[in-house]
Amino acid sequence: MTATLPGPRTRIHGRRLVLYTVLVVITGLFLGPFGWLVLTGLKTPAELAASPVHWLPAHIQWHNFADAYRLIDFLGYARNSLIIATLYATLVTLSSAWVGFGFARLSAPGKKALFGVLLGSMMLPQMVTLLPTYLIFAKLGMVDTYWPWVLWGLAATPYLVFLFRQFFAGLPRELEEAAIVDGCGYAGIFWRIFLPQSWPVLAASFVIAFTWTWGDYIAPQLLLSTDRTTLAVAVMTTYVTEAGQPVTHLQAAASVMYVVPILLVFLVAQRGFVAGMSTSGLK
Repeated sequence: MTATLPGPRTRIHGRRLVLYTVLVVITGLFLGPFGWLVLTGLKTPAELAASPVHWLPAHIQWHNFADAYRLIDFLGYARNSLIIATLYATLVTLSSAWVGFGFARLSAPGKKALFGVLLGSMMLPQMVTLLPTYLIFAKLGMVDTYWPWVLWGLAATPYLVFLFRQFFAGLPRELEEAAIVDGCGYAGIFWRIFLPQSWPVLAASFVIAFTWTWGDYIAPQLLLSTDRTTLAVAVMTTYVTEAGQPVTHLQAAASVMYVVPILLVFLVAQRGFVAGMSTSGLK
């Protein structure tokens, strides 16, 4: 008898099956912590303290989410987070695009050295600059206001500058040469030609900056009062007992509701986010 060798289609289907299996496993690993957070928010305090661990709640406690929502001014804190995150993400996206355009298309002495210093600043941890930043804002009377996020947004950020610089460097030189011949300055070239071309990077930059600010805990805790603070700080500091012990099931329920806006922003802008990350890297 003659052995039958697997055909090309069989091999392709086998490779796809292996690939899909690996992707499902990786997806499960990434979704595991979020799934455990959801389950924690659906349990009773007794189930959370039980030993051995109760993996699934005996009776789903949907009221935990209602209690977490009701015990604090959830919408008020969410509004503060939304204002700060949207304001910062919009300003830092535009300012980083402008700086990236300058590094990509303009010539000046020491540009490469300055760009190296910019990239080197990415290695500085936030804690190093936190105290000097606080002292500056305190001297300027900006503590307990949203002005620090406005100034941070106008100052651009190195990682986003790098993304825009990589994208703008890959655009054809003929575009700006034709605009210069028509009498357009570099500001007009940026706003009329380059910025409309960079919508994938704009989407990626906005999502990254929005996520940074929405999830930031240190800066709002340091600079804002209880009434003006963000949802991240409220979730971590409000659901506690009189003895200062965290109420875990309420914290978990509030954390699930806290994560939902970020998931919605990413789902809406995911196509532009992926395209922006890929085009800025390839070009």
